[in-house]
Amino acid sequence: MKDSIHPEYFDTIVRCACGSEVQTRTTLKDLHVEICSKCHPFFTGKQKLMDTAGRIEKFKRKYAKVKSTTSKQEETVSPQ
Repeated sequence: MKDSIHPEYFDTIVRCACGSEVQTRTTLKDLHVEICSKCHPFFTGKQKLMDTAGRIEKFKRKYAKVKSTTSKQEETVSPQ
């Protein structure tokens, strides 16, 4: 193997916003993450809804119109 082409690895602690810490080795000295396996909804089974800029409400309004439009179309078509 060639010398001086590999990155330097450090023992580091990865810290999550929930307070969880995991010790590992990485090329970064300090590593902070917002979400980890202890607080991620997929792993915990708890769903957290994060609505940024009203996106969920916008989605619901958009598809509520589509649903009501299809219902009206079905009512206007009568079997003969």
